[in-house]
Amino acid sequence: MRTDCFTDPVGWAIYLPMPSSFRNSNRMGRKPAHPTILFVSLMLLIGALLCGDVKASSETLTLNTKDIGYRGIWYMNQPSGDEYVYKYSGGLGTYCAKHKPFAVYCDKVKKTFFCYGGTTKDSDQKLLHMVSYYDHITGMVPRPTILLDKKTSDAHDNPVISVDDDGYIWIFSTSHGTSRPSYIHKSRKPYNVDAFDLVNPTKIENGENVPMTNFSYMQPWHLKDKGFVCFFTRYKYPVDRTICFMTSQDGVEWSQWMRLAAIDRGHYQISAAGRNKAGSAFNYHPEGKGLNWRTNLYYIETSDLGKTWQSVAGQSLELPLTKPQNPALVHDYKAEGLNVYLKDIRFDSQDNPIILVVTSKGYESGPKNDPRTWTTARWTGSVWQIRPVCTSDNNYDMGSLYIEDDGTWRIIGPTETGPQPYNPGGEIAMWVTHDEGATWKKVKQLTQNSPRNHTYARRPVNAHPDFYAIWADGHGRKPSQSTLYFCDKQGNVRVLPREMIGDFAEPKLLE
Repeated sequence: MRTDCFTDPVGWAIYLPMPSSFRNSNRMGRKPAHPTILFVSLMLLIGALLCGDVKASSETLTLNTKDIGYRGIWYMNQPSGDEYVYKYSGGLGTYCAKHKPFAVYCDKVKKTFFCYGGTTKDSDQKLLHMVSYYDHITGMVPRPTILLDKKTSDAHDNPVISVDDDGYIWIFSTSHGTSRPSYIHKSRKPYNVDAFDLVNPTKIENGENVPMTNFSYMQPWHLKDKGFVCFFTRYKYPVDRTICFMTSQDGVEWSQWMRLAAIDRGHYQISAAGRNKAGSAFNYHPEGKGLNWRTNLYYIETSDLGKTWQSVAGQSLELPLTKPQNPALVHDYKAEGLNVYLKDIRFDSQDNPIILVVTSKGYESGPKNDPRTWTTARWTGSVWQIRPVCTSDNNYDMGSLYIEDDGTWRIIGPTETGPQPYNPGGEIAMWVTHDEGATWKKVKQLTQNSPRNHTYARRPVNAHPDFYAIWADGHGRKPSQSTLYFCDKQGNVRVLPREMIGDFAEPKLLE
């Protein structure tokens, strides 16, 4: 039973954050807050409800309840006043590229666990954090678990997932900037998504443990026998988007936040964890251009859980990086007048990084900023080898990169023109190279004649051939329903059911 919530006479479940001194009293050995403080806090919240300062949802949403099916959130950003309507928009339940991972395969139980940005049955734009799994033995999915009502329509607040050595499922509920809180939940039982408990995490700050209540663009990787390494963003820390790193052995007590880079107005980053290292690829926002501009490509790595950092060539780095020209620079796209949109990063069999990006001439939708070139940057051991893959029609077309045991590289993503051209996404295709990116071949188009654009195809950790990517669809120019899909390694697509009669259902093959 949770001790940090109460239920009022009409049945609303109200979350009441406890003072940090009370939450952490048992773990930190400090004296808990006086009960009077809790009572006053409770009365203030009740008063706010009665005065109308806190608005109740039209639906009663309770932690750890089951939904009737799988529905993704529709989201838009920045109206553009032209035929494309928005800078980007659509079914963004697996958005964005700087959130990862969305799915993890666990061989011990033969299940792929996944999360996504869902929504209520009577709204396409109310963000719920949802958790479920695909059972590879039965071929079935359960009713998804409603973990959290994030109190926003912003898909930047989508959740991400991780699984620890003992099989516990961790959900990190991110926030877009600092205006909303962030949360961490842990499953009550290993390999089970029926019930989660709220974790009250702390971080080290000025030598003391303080509550950790806000983080953006979280990318948690759990390393066997080592715990979590997380790449994330903190706004105004000190620049607009400061990219950071932290570690934790137990998911509760976290290290001091390390600033990785704070050049001009900041960065986006994507990360990966290999056998012996973790790395981050990032771009930057040049001063005086506005945050819609992002350019250059950088890469840094650590092989000792963040104690030291190096360039890909092994040069020691003093962090945070603060100058555009530095040893971490992969390619100077600013000199070419190109924006850089980060998509994915992987390590090859030699633990060398391969980065996938899309470049374009500007941030606005439409043909004036063509070509949108999908590009890989591979470290050969001595130089960066930069090669094109294909082109598509929007900066926010996002797919995943796979580096397979036999040396095959594979991309699954919306590279084909969809029903809303020049809006994010399109039709999903599969591309393959057998010569480390020198030549690529489109081996299969997975979707066609779709009513809505497919967006953000995501690769699970330890991806199983039967559940190789997960994504959602949505109309690119107006609010719409959003359905979720997954495919196998051969490119066969299955549809997650929007409505379920029983507790389990078999996803249907897309015709």
